[in-house]
Amino acid sequence: MTAGLTTHVLDTSRESPASGVEVVLQRVLASGDTERIAAGTTNDDGRVEDPLLGPEEMVTGTYQLLFEVGQYYRDGPSESSFLETVPVRFVIDDPEEHYHVPLLLSPGGYTTYRGS
Repeated sequence: MTAGLTTHVLDTSRESPASGVEVVLQRVLASGDTERIAAGTTNDDGRVEDPLLGPEEMVTGTYQLLFEVGQYYRDGPSESSFLETVPVRFVIDDPEEHYHVPLLLSPGGYTTYRGS
């Protein structure tokens, strides 16, 4: 697989993809501040269609994905108001590799992992 950064969101409580979730990618600067560098919205398959970082944009460093799940819950599958924004902070240490960071979501919690 080509180097880059991709993501998707699965709603484990519904056993289906979570569509319409806005995802923001930020670079974490040495100061601790963040800089927005990309964004996308999940499609009907729960995936952001285009990579958030392509091969030429991959740079070592610390990044953060912000999954805006509050609106997803207000618009659809449950009445839960517990989660609003799910942050996932991770490190790209080899820009020649592919990084896939999925979010497994339920109304009361979430998990993530480095996928393939």
